Amino acid sequence: MNELAKDFKQWLMEEGRAPKTIESYVGDVQGFQNYLAEKAADEKRPLSRFSFVRYKQYLLDRQFAIATINKKINSLKVYNDFLQKKGEVKETYISLKKDKVQVAAGSEHIVTSLSEEEVENLLFYLEDHTKVSQRNKLIFYLLLYTGIRVSELVNIKQGDIDALTATLTVRGKGGKVREISLRQDVLQLIKQYQKEERAKSRFRESEYLLISQRSVKMHRDAVRDWLANISDEVGMKLHPHLFRHTFATRLLRKGVDLTTVSKLTGHSSVNMTAKFYIQTTRQEKQDAVDKL
Repeated sequence: MNELAKDFKQWLMEEGRAPKTIESYVGDVQGFQNYLAEKAADEKRPLSRFSFVRYKQYLLDRQFAIATINKKINSLKVYNDFLQKKGEVKETYISLKKDKVQVAAGSEHIVTSLSEEEVENLLFYLEDHTKVSQRNKLIFYLLLYTGIRVSELVNIKQGDIDALTATLTVRGKGGKVREISLRQDVLQLIKQYQKEERAKSRFRESEYLLISQRSVKMHRDAVRDWLANISDEVGMKLHPHLFRHTFATRLLRKGVDLTTVSKLTGHSSVNMTAKFYIQTTRQEKQDAVDKL
């Protein structure tokens, strides 16, 4: 940590900020300082409008979650205030109202999905068996590779899985039933969970696939809570529906037709799928052009 970062941390403590807030602010500022060091920026200018704008674009190019980018922008605004009071800079270079990343007006149905790099990072995170149980790893794989809703996930029964045909029968909204093909790695995880971790539970006789320590059936809030708990550690704001969006978006990116995606996601119509995901591909094309 350089001297400015140390002074910033001390200033935050004197301002009475909470320890976790201080840790977050200082970490974000160090990330910005590391970026400047990589660019061999002028060390006499700890912050400028130019360096901030380029760093913001760098974060967007790396496809950080919008919530993560906005958190970093907020940290740098506080850092800007500190630098002004210390006399290191004379101007306010960051305006939260102007600089926070917004969803364009009129495009409320644009969905957020994980990038391929983020998916890869999460898959590696799941390999740490000291942090992730077999059940939670299976939850992740089912959400990512089937696109099911969290309510559908917790209602999967063992009899819904056909290992011979590698298919999962899902009961969706309005009692509609659909079949989803399972990848072999997902099928293997199911078998491993059933034979090992699940077999040791006192609720192993439950008809439901996913069980908890206290119940024959896992509650959907437990899935949300686990994803929320690991969000800070993996640097992404995770929630069940994010994986549903990612599932559909990845299929479309790989050229799967809209009708097939609609059937796999269990939407009531192709128009419903188009409403949410066609705009995503248009936005990606626009973003690609904007990077030129």
